[in-house]
Amino acid sequence: MDKIVVRGNGPLNGRIEISGAKNACLALMPAALLSEEPLTLTNAPRLSDIRTMTTLLQSLGVEVAAMQAGKVLSMSGHSADNHVADYDIVRKMRASNLVLGPLLARHGQAVVSLPGGCAIGARPMDIHITALEQLGAEIELRDGYLHATAPGGLKGAVIDFRFASVGATENLLMAASLAKGTTLLKNAAREPEIVDLADCLIKMGARIEGAGTDTITIEGVDRLRGATHPVVADRIETGTYMLAPAIAGGEVELVGARLDLLGAFTEKLDACGIEVTQTNTGLVVKRRNGRVDAVNVVTEVFPGFPTDLQAQMMAVMCTAKGTSVLEERIFENRFMHAPELVRMGAQIEVHGGVATVTGVDKLRGAPVMATDLRASVSLILAALGAEGETVVNRVYHLDRGYERVEEKLGACGADIERIQGDD
Repeated sequence: MDKIVVRGNGPLNGRIEISGAKNACLALMPAALLSEEPLTLTNAPRLSDIRTMTTLLQSLGVEVAAMQAGKVLSMSGHSADNHVADYDIVRKMRASNLVLGPLLARHGQAVVSLPGGCAIGARPMDIHITALEQLGAEIELRDGYLHATAPGGLKGAVIDFRFASVGATENLLMAASLAKGTTLLKNAAREPEIVDLADCLIKMGARIEGAGTDTITIEGVDRLRGATHPVVADRIETGTYMLAPAIAGGEVELVGARLDLLGAFTEKLDACGIEVTQTNTGLVVKRRNGRVDAVNVVTEVFPGFPTDLQAQMMAVMCTAKGTSVLEERIFENRFMHAPELVRMGAQIEVHGGVATVTGVDKLRGAPVMATDLRASVSLILAALGAEGETVVNRVYHLDRGYERVEEKLGACGADIERIQGDD
């Protein structure tokens, strides 16, 4: 397996281009199943998760062509006649479950393996299943697969999610777009990726109102057409690279970054002493005065502090002035990076879903192991400000969500390199 070696060598200075959002692109791609006409996505990120979704869609009969070095994806579902999403593909990525709604809407049936992804806690499918059943689907679990049918077709309904699930909201947006009648989604997720998917579906002819609020109305249509849509900038990649100069010092410009996508995250940056300036092309980020100040963090659904930036924020707090408390309310097993940061000299105590971090003057380089996608990059961030050499093992997680991380940080002066593994 590949490793990434980082040697802490002082401040970062330069420009980083922000890629299209992984989580948005993974929701947009299954929308190709909803139409016989081509769907083209521009600003697509070049990531292993995108390749996995490509493989899954191709297995379902979607024709996918990658152009401009993979930044443009052209997909045609005109011959998509397979409705079985196989375990060997789905097990690699949680977002594979997003084909369930489109397959039901298009074919009236779907067989989808229970999905995989990062081991960061339970992310149950029951919210998706219950909501689709309210639209008229009949779903049962057999041999690790969800077998779904809609004998009378999908029909609009009022759905009140017990939790504002991003994936369930996305699945229902796509399924309800072709359902008969009107669907009302209550307690819907409000993330920017939801808005991006709704905007794309509207371009395809869907009738959707309220995306970005907790109540979304979808009036079903008979068919959707093709469209061209740019993938929104990745707010999690943006937040990650905003924290790099917070740890290492210096000044970094993030080209294409959007402040409006980050919600409560930027408020925490301001509170701990990180200066963010909006420009015509993106954002400029730097520390105000040396070490940052400790702040407390509670992860919440958007517009609250994102769970996908909790690990990175913990890395920053490891060398902050004072003690911070980070509470994880989204996933119950998302502090697996803490023991690895402790190996680097961090002072962290974890009790259930709460981590207490007492800042130290400096971290020390050490061999560490990535346990999931966001943990991977948190260790790289920590290493940027550490003394000596850090070797981050098992970085295949990293490649699922960050495009050319060593090149982007290296262009800003980081001493970082990838060592190719034997397999």
